[in-house]
Amino acid sequence: MNPHPTTRMAGAAAVAAAIALGSPCAVAQEKYPAKPITIVVPYPPGGSNDVFARIIGKALGDAMKATVVIDNRPGASGNTGTAQVAKATPDGYTLVAVSSSMTTNAAIQPKMPFDPVKGFAPVAMFAKGPFIVAVNNETTVKTPAELVLSLKRQPGKLNYASSGIGSSNQFATEMLKAATGTFVVHVPYRGMGPAVTGLISGETQLLIASGPSLLPQVRSGRIRAVGITSLKPSNIAPELTPMASAVPGYEFELWWGLLAPAGTPAAVVNQLNAEVNKLLATPEIKAAFLREGAEAHPLTPAQFASVIATDIPRWQKIARQQNIVAE
Repeated sequence: MNPHPTTRMAGAAAVAAAIALGSPCAVAQEKYPAKPITIVVPYPPGGSNDVFARIIGKALGDAMKATVVIDNRPGASGNTGTAQVAKATPDGYTLVAVSSSMTTNAAIQPKMPFDPVKGFAPVAMFAKGPFIVAVNNETTVKTPAELVLSLKRQPGKLNYASSGIGSSNQFATEMLKAATGTFVVHVPYRGMGPAVTGLISGETQLLIASGPSLLPQVRSGRIRAVGITSLKPSNIAPELTPMASAVPGYEFELWWGLLAPAGTPAAVVNQLNAEVNKLLATPEIKAAFLREGAEAHPLTPAQFASVIATDIPRWQKIARQQNIVAE
């Protein structure tokens, strides 16, 4: 007995659907990326997060034959844009470019609008870069050892600048104070530009900040660099002696990287990680990062996750020890 015509039609439709699902066209539609990727920068244009996101975004778009959009969403020391990405659909199409400032913020802010560890799937680290240790020209110190001796001889009489309370500059300097048992007065400014101006003018005598922030002023003779915060000499400024030569074990390096919302498929995270790490190996990206005071630093997603998870308690310890509290 022949099947009912309706039954035959349903069976044919099912077969057609199965063929369509297995067709190259259907498979291609499911491939990532199938639409534009947005990289949120939680700071205004022009900062290091923005610069690195644009360098990687352009190269990533070319490599993956996709449109990569950079979307600046500043506010609340980077928390506004980062929180928006934490709540985004975890499909790999909304990412956020962050730096180690996220972990220093988390160390002193009791109520973050996102969980910096559980709220994200770390995708790839872009780069790492040490700070430059600079002094006002009126000081006589020229080496790490001379700086430490000067700080010890003048407790409470010298000022150090930072770009604000809880900033990476403050943490780096407080780490130096803790390691040397010295007391230097903190003068927080509203941003790095005013902090550099304060050092040049003599309002402060010490500033520990990134290469792009300080090296132009050093090379123009307006301030003096006395050291660098990497454990070993750095390609960022190979002429500078590591502070660790006078303060054993002292090290402070910034990092920059890319996060996706928690729950993003591992296959997508791994694909993005592989693509970014390929880019980091190219001479063009290495040179671009070096100009910005950093060196390409590829990691696996698991390695990057470990950096974030271990950074926060480390900064919390320094914050408690040195009484660094949020405004």
